[in-house]
Amino acid sequence: MDRFGHAPNPGTLWSSLTARTAHARDRGAILSVPTTSERIEQGGVTFQVRILATLARKVEATVAQQSADPFLPYDPDLFVADLSPTHVALLNKFNVVDHHLLIVTRAFEEQESPLTGRDCEALLSCLAGIDGLGFYNAGPAAGASQRHKHLQLIPLSDSTGPRVPIEPLLRSARLNGVTGVVPGLPFLHMYASMDRSWLERPAESAGEFLARYRTMLQAVGLTVEATPEGRERTGPYNLLVTRQWLLLVPRSEECFEGISINALGFAGALLVKDAVQCELLRRRGPMTALQEVALPKPV
Repeated sequence: MDRFGHAPNPGTLWSSLTARTAHARDRGAILSVPTTSERIEQGGVTFQVRILATLARKVEATVAQQSADPFLPYDPDLFVADLSPTHVALLNKFNVVDHHLLIVTRAFEEQESPLTGRDCEALLSCLAGIDGLGFYNAGPAAGASQRHKHLQLIPLSDSTGPRVPIEPLLRSARLNGVTGVVPGLPFLHMYASMDRSWLERPAESAGEFLARYRTMLQAVGLTVEATPEGRERTGPYNLLVTRQWLLLVPRSEECFEGISINALGFAGALLVKDAVQCELLRRRGPMTALQEVALPKPV
């Protein structure tokens, strides 16, 4: 909805995002984090590994020192769109990829809590307007850096190669109906197809998306449990969503040899602090790193 209570037109979301990015840059409200890029192949995937520049490491240290909720209140210069009565779209203040969008709950909810129908509606609305990769880091062990619940979306470029590095493996997915597994992924996971009609009716389709997400959780053994405080949560996991597919990976820990891995790692994109960490990934293998921080496949 916009300031007058109307749902945003998906056709205007991209123009709003680019316009607000320009505004935020003019105001100094966002800082693009400089990196260099390397490619490392393993397991049929050409991983993209970004290496933080010296300035970027200083930015990372600044982010790590922040303790206050950056979304309550959010910086108005980072505002992109009102998505619904429960969600707002914001720019990522410290972005590695241009036009990195955050889908944030207006009221505080824990990042470890399961996705709701409202979360699904907001994500579908953004995917309807922007052909991108949506993702969710469920808790610190899944790479989440903020407690306030937020999903994320980065636009995908029109390239001749795979738009998401992991996609060549996903083509071999074995489906039992609409869900299944990908033989080339050496860790516990669940793959599912996306129903493109959901993007035409995000509000009406949120329940169907939610049901598929819950089926995926159950398939990997993640159950919704109540905390002593009465909140709901699951174990840590990463969820990736495009207009074509969904991938859910339960997690065992956040880091591989000191390298923090979030959902983008399972898309085939990793971020390291320096050349030493990049060389470690080259020696051990990025797929091996993912295998180490995910849960093992059942025997």
